[in-house]
Amino acid sequence: MILYLSGPMSGLPDFNYPAFHAMASQLRTRGYVVINPAESGTPPGWEYADYLRHDLVQLVEHAEGVALLPGWRTSRGSRVEVMVAEALGLPVASLNQWMTHGSERS
Repeated sequence: MILYLSGPMSGLPDFNYPAFHAMASQLRTRGYVVINPAESGTPPGWEYADYLRHDLVQLVEHAEGVALLPGWRTSRGSRVEVMVAEALGLPVASLNQWMTHGSERS
């Protein structure tokens, strides 16, 4: 199963990349394929809308579920990602929920 990571980045130290990388690592040990926005890099000149557009394409075209980082509700982008995922009928759950069920949720 392919999971997209969604959580807060803007305004956080190192854009919260350490939390994204740690979560991706944990999920991968459980057999998930992970789309980690923190691995996309920071192309020169990109604005918030550019990142959101790129990430939404990854979510819509590739994800089969969404894994939520703590604090996702405080993130404008995460709230949009969750809304899109739910509209598409994709399962949305916390790290603990995904870890409990493993990749058999597919």
